[in-house]
Amino acid sequence: MARRKEPVIPDAILDQLLGGADAKTAFDGGGLIDQLKKALAERALNAEMDHHLSSERMRGNSRNGYGKKTVLTEDGSLELSIPRDRQSSFDPQLLAKYQRRFPGFNDKIISMYARGMSTREIVGHV
Repeated sequence: MARRKEPVIPDAILDQLLGGADAKTAFDGGGLIDQLKKALAERALNAEMDHHLSSERMRGNSRNGYGKKTVLTEDGSLELSIPRDRQSSFDPQLLAKYQRRFPGFNDKIISMYARGMSTREIVGHV
C-alpha cells in the first residue's frame, strides 16, 4: 500500500483558510488564491519597507501610509496597498515604481508571440 506524502501545508491550516467555503471557489476571481497572493505581496512589501527604514542612511525617515496600485497577474488584476515613506525614497523591489505587471507576465506574453499567436489573439487571451 502506498503511503500518503505529508502535505506541505497541513490540512488543518487549509480548512481554516477555506473557512467552510467550497474548495472550488478558492480558484475563482477574488477567491482564496487571489487573497493569498494579495496578502503575501503586501507582507513582502511591508518587509521591504521595514528593511529600508532600518538602514543607517535613512535616519529621520518614517512610514507615511499606503498608496493603492492595481497590478496585472496571470489570473487578472489585483489591487495592492503599497507602503510609503515620508522622504519618498522607498523603491520596492517586488513591484518597482510604475510597474503594473507581476514579474514573469511579460515573459509569457513574449513566449505566446514567439509561438505564433498574433498580437490580437494575445490581447483577446489576456
